[in-house]
Amino acid sequence: MSHSASAMAPVADDSAVVDIRDLWTVYTSAEAEFVVHKNLNLRIARGEVISLVGGSGTGKTTLLRQILGLETPSRGQLTVLGQPPSHMGQRGAASRVGMLFQHGALFSAFSVLDNIAFPLRELKTLPDDLAYDAALVKLQMVGLEAKHASKMPSDLSGGMVKRVALARALIMDPPLLLLDEPTAGLDPESSDGFCKLLRNLHQELGLTVVMVTHDLDTLFELSTRVAVLAEQRVIVAASPQEVVRYQHPFIQDYFWGERGQRAMQLLQTPSAATSSAAT
Repeated sequence: MSHSASAMAPVADDSAVVDIRDLWTVYTSAEAEFVVHKNLNLRIARGEVISLVGGSGTGKTTLLRQILGLETPSRGQLTVLGQPPSHMGQRGAASRVGMLFQHGALFSAFSVLDNIAFPLRELKTLPDDLAYDAALVKLQMVGLEAKHASKMPSDLSGGMVKRVALARALIMDPPLLLLDEPTAGLDPESSDGFCKLLRNLHQELGLTVVMVTHDLDTLFELSTRVAVLAEQRVIVAASPQEVVRYQHPFIQDYFWGERGQRAMQLLQTPSAATSSAAT
């Protein structure tokens, strides 16, 4: 890893891009009622890169889907750029929120360029020729050459699939980007390259990023804040340095295990990060 989270661009201002207040997520069946979130609160400011972490079943990806408008909370208030996701409509949601799904979720029967251009063509935002021109710009923005435009997803490496999926997520120039396990399945070199790309795009485009990740290297590399989900709510939302000092059994297990301590060396020895950036 070449840079620490402290090298990220600072939060631009205090305006909330995502505002979640007293949110409940309850699933019911004939046998029982299962509460995932209970009085969950989280405010995400413009320009942040916030990582959601928590144990299995704490509803991290569910929260992403609610922000995207794919699911509706059982109760409480959730607004994205001042509006409930359900009020944005298909066109409004696509222009406000970009989503990178865990495995890329590319259409296997479409070429790379068709995948990237799909939202523009589906919403008929631009004529096809301009939609493809815009898709080619995004392809190059994520570090892929034009020669890859005609390839099929089955011809791509895992890292390239992630980049194509990211280009599609950004095709409508949304101010908010949601990432579900963005580096899952990538080898260390591809993961480092993807983190560098995300960091550069965050700074260049002024994005607000909400990310679910189990990868501690990615978390420490990119996050300006970490929100920990436990006990059906956000128990702490603060800088990575503050979160690791918070006293809670999940945090102790997650951050202070062997993997966590290796990843935290980046925070504990800033000189090491500076040295690696120079090489």
